[in-house]
Amino acid sequence: MHDDHSTDTAPDASSAELAGDAASGDPARGLAAVRALRTLADRLEDVQVANARANGWSWQAIAEVLQISRQAVHQKHAQREARASGPEGDTDV
Repeated sequence: MHDDHSTDTAPDASSAELAGDAASGDPARGLAAVRALRTLADRLEDVQVANARANGWSWQAIAEVLQISRQAVHQKHAQREARASGPEGDTDV
């Protein structure tokens, strides 16, 4: 059972360590690495979407690069942008 296995993959492990762990024959180690990589990818997306918006990119342009719908990228990231920009909210929907 999976409860018997430790998941040693640290959240701050290097990319090389995570890649090696993701290829591990140990499912607990491999799945922990997948979880950590997913978290890293989500954080990178947050940073780069904010960067794109700060540089004037539309939700549509961001969505095209990420190969998802404009609605999906807006739904995922607009609240964070609205909190950062204040009460006036988002007008580029």
